[in-house]
Amino acid sequence: MSDFCLISVPLDKTSLTSVEKLKRSIKKTHMASCWRFTIPDLKVGILDSLLSVSDRLSKLDMLTESVLKKTCQCLKEVMEPPRDKAQESILVNGDLSVSQRVAPAPLKAYFSSLRENLMNYVTKFQWDKSKYPTALPLSTLADIINKEVSLVETELRSRSAAYGGVKASLQSLDNQNGNLQTRSLNGIVSKDDLVVSEYLTTLLVVVSRGSYLQWERSYESFSVFVVPRSSRKLTEDREGAIFAVTLFKRAVCDFKAKALQSKFVVREYSFDVEEKKQLEIVKLSVQKKEQHGILVRWLKVNLTQLFMAWIHLKALRVFVESVLRYGLPVNYQAFLLETDRKRSKKLKEELNSLFVHLDPTASTKDVSYDIPGLCQQDYSSYICFHISTSVLEISEKPDT
Repeated sequence: MSDFCLISVPLDKTSLTSVEKLKRSIKKTHMASCWRFTIPDLKVGILDSLLSVSDRLSKLDMLTESVLKKTCQCLKEVMEPPRDKAQESILVNGDLSVSQRVAPAPLKAYFSSLRENLMNYVTKFQWDKSKYPTALPLSTLADIINKEVSLVETELRSRSAAYGGVKASLQSLDNQNGNLQTRSLNGIVSKDDLVVSEYLTTLLVVVSRGSYLQWERSYESFSVFVVPRSSRKLTEDREGAIFAVTLFKRAVCDFKAKALQSKFVVREYSFDVEEKKQLEIVKLSVQKKEQHGILVRWLKVNLTQLFMAWIHLKALRVFVESVLRYGLPVNYQAFLLETDRKRSKKLKEELNSLFVHLDPTASTKDVSYDIPGLCQQDYSSYICFHISTSVLEISEKPDT
């Protein structure tokens, strides 16, 4: 996978010659792709305000990237099907029990298309003057982006919490993944399986797989009021089974105590309560489906808008740093470089070599120097801002 870096160099003769050398080098070695990155003339203001804006933009950049990652992660989570549907068994050394998480096709296809569209947006970037008027002060443009990002962050928190609440409530009511002592019995136990009258009742007992014979031989002895031969297996899994047994209501307490002594667990179950629970499950399922659709649409729209705002923010940072570093009048050129992550180190070395004349001491800068808007350890002779696209990727890692 590849990432972008946005660089800026002054338009002096030496730098322009270095740019041409860079173009020839990357064309020959295929270590990167290069595009001009056009940034409009913005209002410079005074030096003190530039320093303040630079520091503010640096913090806003980190916030925007953080919200972008959260939005992207939330979209991946809500678009991903349930765990049991997202796993498939694969043959590994003859063992079919090994499972591997595979990115669902619709999710992978969507993010592949999204990444392609957003990468195309970056390489053909045009400043949105209707959204970010160039006549406004730099601080006001920062305010607009900050307001946009903060609004998305707030809404993301509330929308995801609301959806998560409905999802959690539904899972607690319709637990299909637990063991036989806790999982939902919807679709397993019917009204016909239960004998309920003025004197009789039916209990559901969880019996481990190795204790079936012990159960059949002993359950009638737990009370003289147990209906003989009333034990019926309703369902089973790898660990055990649920048996239904009919007895007189007056013997329920004694039966439970004797069953527990034999390590049989009696499940508390009421068909009427279960029926009410099913109505609530249907209601929550409809609510979840509605909220899911609304949330996915909101995330898709705002993820794209947030990314676009982030690129405008990068452009703002390039402009401000170019003025601070190269001075007035504004005279610089920005370039967008795309390179494979494996070749990023080589590209950085090439850039450092070509533009070392801009600041020969760059490689020996003391990290205690205060360089506005830049991480001290990332300081170089030319202006460079990294644009990571890893957030738009779908990983396919084994489920541990």
